Amino acid sequence: MRGFRTAGNIILSFASAAPSVVKSIRQRDLLNTWLRLYARQQIAPAVWEYQPARLEEELSDLIYYTVDASTPAPRLTIQSEGTRISRAYGHTGKGVLLDDYLGPRLVPFVMPVYQECVARGLPVYSVAAVDDIYGRIVAYERLLLPFQTGGQVCHVIASVKTFCEDGGFEIKNLMRGNDALPRPKLRAVIDRDLFHRAPGRIATADIVEFADQPASGITTEIVELN
Repeated sequence: MRGFRTAGNIILSFASAAPSVVKSIRQRDLLNTWLRLYARQQIAPAVWEYQPARLEEELSDLIYYTVDASTPAPRLTIQSEGTRISRAYGHTGKGVLLDDYLGPRLVPFVMPVYQECVARGLPVYSVAAVDDIYGRIVAYERLLLPFQTGGQVCHVIASVKTFCEDGGFEIKNLMRGNDALPRPKLRAVIDRDLFHRAPGRIATADIVEFADQPASGITTEIVELN
């Protein structure tokens, strides 16, 4: 199943995906924390509830936004910005509307991803190929997590990871350093398998069988865990 969102004359499609679509281990950890909170009532949690482990280690790759949904197209304002992401865009943007920060060239490719996250109230994952200033191809992986209060998405946290198969690359002005636009590889709404089960644990209501073997034969006892 795919959804579509229009940006000017560009129509962007979104695949339906499970959490396994996210490849970065760190981003999967961030997503799993969100999923545990979501599972309680099947709605996006409040941002102040979100306290993933080792959050301090991820701050340089995270961007926090507030969302104004009072307009036809939600407006996102940058509230904090990771130092690595600032270098990729060439300047800082705290307090700036995301549209203005991106500029007219990038808005049609980036804003629909955020708008889909706000509209669906679900995580959105995207991957694009970009060229650094030396022409090396870099994978730009973005995970967006929505947070709500009073039934309305009012915060978004973005986790951005960059990876180059050739090894090192130049992150400075990565998103603005040349005339080549990002080349989308994947846009997906994570709307399937919205749960997180810790490995090695028995889930509630799973059935476990215990067998003992007295001399006369085998007796099996079935216990349901609740």
